[in-house]
This record gives sequence, C-alpha cells and structure tokens, in this order.
Amino acid sequence: MAFGLFHTSPDIKRILIVRTDRLGDVVLTLPILPSLRRCFPDAYIAMLLKRYTGEIVEGNPYVNELLWYDDENGVVPFWKMCRVLRERKFDAAVVVYPRPRLAWLMACSRIPLRIGTGYRYYSFLFNRRVFEHRRDAKRHEVEYNLNLLKELGCTSTAAIEFFIDIPEEAESKVDTLLRNAGAERNCQVIVIHPGSGGSAREWPAEHFGLLAAHLSRDGAFVVVTGTYAEEREVDAVVLAAGGKALPLVGKLNVKELAALLRRASLVIANSTGPLHIAAAVAAPVLGLYPQHTPMSVKRWGPCTERKVVLVPQKPADCSDCVRSGKRSCLCMASITVEQAYQGAVYLLHDHKTIETSAKARGKDPC
Repeated sequence: MAFGLFHTSPDIKRILIVRTDRLGDVVLTLPILPSLRRCFPDAYIAMLLKRYTGEIVEGNPYVNELLWYDDENGVVPFWKMCRVLRERKFDAAVVVYPRPRLAWLMACSRIPLRIGTGYRYYSFLFNRRVFEHRRDAKRHEVEYNLNLLKELGCTSTAAIEFFIDIPEEAESKVDTLLRNAGAERNCQVIVIHPGSGGSAREWPAEHFGLLAAHLSRDGAFVVVTGTYAEEREVDAVVLAAGGKALPLVGKLNVKELAALLRRASLVIANSTGPLHIAAAVAAPVLGLYPQHTPMSVKRWGPCTERKVVLVPQKPADCSDCVRSGKRSCLCMASITVEQAYQGAVYLLHDHKTIETSAKARGKDPC
C-alpha cells in the first residue's frame, strides 16, 4: 500500500524511470511510460537502463531520452553517473528496480523527489516510499510498477499499453532468414525459447524437443532461439526434435527477435524475457511456469489474453527443487509434452477468436 498520495504537481517537469535489470523486467515496465505521458504530457521523461535491455525501448514515443547504466567496461562509475544525472536536473526519479547503489545514486544526484520501496534497509534514501512486498506475488509485476506512479499523483484507468518499435530492416532480416531456411511465406512459424537465463525454473529441453517434433509433423516450421549462453539447451531441443527445428543462437538482436516473435503463429517458452516480448507484440504464447511463489504466473504471467499457461500440479512452492539450485526440476518436468501439445493446438486453431474477444471486452490482459 502506498502512502503520501497527492495531486499531480505542475512543478514536476523532468522525470527519470530507473530499471537496470533484465530484459523481461524492462518489458513489464513499458506500461509506465504511456501512463506517465498521460499524466505529464509536457514532461521530459528519461529511462536509466542497461544497454542490452535498452534496445527494447529505443523508438518509444513516450520517452525523450535513454541513459545507459553501463558501457563497454561494465557499470558506469558512481560519480560519473551521478554527474550525468545532475546535469539533467530531474525533478523526480521512480526506482522500479531497487538496489542500494541506485538509491544512493538518486540521492547524491540531488533529485528532489525519489520514489522507491519502503521495505529495504536503504529505503530512507527514498522520500516517497511504497510498502509492497513483491515476493509475495499478490499482484502482477505490471501492477506493482504502475503503483509506484501513485506517488506522483498519477493514476490511470486506461488499458495497459505496450509499445515496442520494430523497424522495417528487422522485419526484412527475419523474412530473409526464414526464407533462406526453407520456410514458406504463409507457413505457421512456431518459436521455442527453452532458456530462462536463470530467472525461472525450466521445462526440460528434451520436452521442448519432443513438442517441436510433434508440431513439425503437423506442418509447422519450428525455430529455436537462445543466447550464446543457452546454446547447449538449444542444441538439446533440436536433437530431441530429430533435427526438425531451426536453431538460432545469438543471430538476432533484440529488435530482430521482436520481429520474429511478431511473425510467429505461436511462441512457447518458460517465464523469460522473450515470452514477455511475444505477449507485448500480440503473438499467441504458451508459457510454462513454476508454482514457486516469487516466480509464479500471478506475478510474472504473460500480459495477453492470447495465452495458455501450464503450471505443475505439485506441492506448493517447489521448495525441494528451488533448494537444489538447478534450473530444471521434477516439478516442471511433470508438465507433460501432451499437455503442452494440446495447449499449442488450441492456440494455433483458436487464437484469432481469442484476439477478437479480447478487443471486444477490453479486459486487463495481465
């Protein structure tokens, strides 16, 4: 619950949004931007991001400037970053991703209004504090993010909005890549992203591969994506699929990945950044989620009505598997390939109906 709610101040003309963690987290922060712009139509709005996530925000019409928290040498030195922020004379900072260094950075940058969590030992550095424990997963991450804006007096009843700019050259590269790999122009392209970068419990790569084989036999063109760090998982999926899938490891930048996901008839993934990008660009998604509360679908589910989400029917919180430290676990493996296949078939056959009904109802997709 937030405190200190007040009316939007005309004195707030320069606003900084701080989110320096993972790609999926940044995607789920995007709805803050149109909400802020509606509340402060003439404000200068900037975001502080890591470079690898910043690409997803580039071209966003609601943002005036992107500031980088890191460079080729790593995180920008504290006082250098502080100088950059002081020069811009922000009136308010919303620290969506709270960390001690960021809290000190906002205070030392002399930003008058600093909004952040009220539940950390360094929360005294924020002068507007929001008291919500996100690990309890009582709300969706998007809702937690939007609640921070209440401390600016900014509330909105408008539908949640994502904007990801996908340039024509990114779409052209994806079209060429698929065509050269043998995908026919109007075929069903299914994207599987088996990794999670350690952010979630993972469905076994072999299960993804067997699912890919089923879908390939049905006539779909299956693409398996991943970073260079996830190459082993991608290879395991392709092997289990009997080679009936195209591996794409480290070949796409973020914009090109978004173009591929928008082109897809279906995206299948664990709880991870590409799943949230897919939902944001209106692709149908099949998500595989653990029942572990901090990683649960209630907090991290895909923000779309064009979805099927599968969760293990196992004891609450998957505690044994979480303690093991491994990404894959028996709980996630208990989701069967047949269950996933049925979910995929449902979305492939019915997603147009789902899209139409979602537009007609105008429901909150998260």
